[in-house]
Amino acid sequence: MELDARQTLILAVLVLFLGRYLNQKVAFLQRYNIPEPVTGGILASIVFSAIYFIFDHSIDFSLRQRDLLLVVFFTCVGLSARFSTLLQGGKALVTLLIIAVCYLFIQNFTGLGVTLVSDLATPVGVLGSSVSLSGGHGTAIAWAPTFVKDFGISNAMEIGIACATFGLVLGGICGGPIASFLINRYKLASTSSEHISVGFDDEKEKITVHHIYSVVLVVAIGIGIGVNLHQLIESFGIKLPIFVPCLFGGIILTNTIPLIWKKLYWPTGTKSLALISDFSLGLFLAMSLMSLQLWTLIDLALPILLLLAMQVLVVVLFSIFIVFRALGKNYDAAIMASGYAGLALGATPTAIANMTAVTKRYGASPQAFIVVPLIGAFFIDISNAFIIQLFLSWLS
Repeated sequence: MELDARQTLILAVLVLFLGRYLNQKVAFLQRYNIPEPVTGGILASIVFSAIYFIFDHSIDFSLRQRDLLLVVFFTCVGLSARFSTLLQGGKALVTLLIIAVCYLFIQNFTGLGVTLVSDLATPVGVLGSSVSLSGGHGTAIAWAPTFVKDFGISNAMEIGIACATFGLVLGGICGGPIASFLINRYKLASTSSEHISVGFDDEKEKITVHHIYSVVLVVAIGIGIGVNLHQLIESFGIKLPIFVPCLFGGIILTNTIPLIWKKLYWPTGTKSLALISDFSLGLFLAMSLMSLQLWTLIDLALPILLLLAMQVLVVVLFSIFIVFRALGKNYDAAIMASGYAGLALGATPTAIANMTAVTKRYGASPQAFIVVPLIGAFFIDISNAFIIQLFLSWLS
């Protein structure tokens, strides 16, 4: 069965409603701040898998609009990135960057360690580590042919996608509990008076259609700048996901236009921008998770599951005892630790979803929503490419 774009959108919205309903009814989901799209999306993917096993029918979705939603979301993040805020979080940015790069080595060594006590081929230790976890699906797909050609891992694509898929789910589950534990353990509270930059209680907000039109206009211009930046970057032989230059398109706009036209309405820090950010992120995650074909993972060997379990354990301990402490043991550090867990296991949108769920409950953390996306969407991709190549050269 193949669903078109309209049907996929309808189902994604229903998945979000389902996630919200379950989060309101299930105390565990509330207590650990599990994102609504993760709750609904995982349950939907389980139902679709059951349909496949019982009736031998798979459901294919039209996901082109999903990728556009990701671009819109990161452009909104860029529009929220004032240089003044970034400078305030400059130390945290540098600290988290150093920590994140070091963790790429730890993550790969963890994977290699599991191969020493299991039947996995040694290169799979890298494939199931920073390639598919910190790198995500895109990096796993990009590097899979190298593992097939140079190391003879014929099912490298399946392993990489499976690890990235599990990582996306596990990263969304771990972040909320990490933040809740740290906030309650150290009795932390938000010190920011700003509105939540992504996610808010929309029932209490008044948003005019004029403001929405303004946000849509600015987002569209930011995406245009991002597309041209992407073409320029590719001309130098550098390959980055399209959402990265769009993030910088938003940053460029929000740090120039308001300085030139000071009386112009600008969406940075407004509830209208937060609404569109929340809207695009929620639908992106719902579509991504509900479309997981879990039945393709059944044939995975037990060692792969052991590998993933070890990666989850290491990243949880690392986030609590290293990331949180290195970033200052304050409220912002707890939010960034929850985001980092999603980043190291899944992807940048997972990290943002984790932080969104936590800040909705405990209060805003503008610094976290600047530092973590910049680390995840730009610095990690570049660093990871060099580190993967380094490990593969060692293995060769």
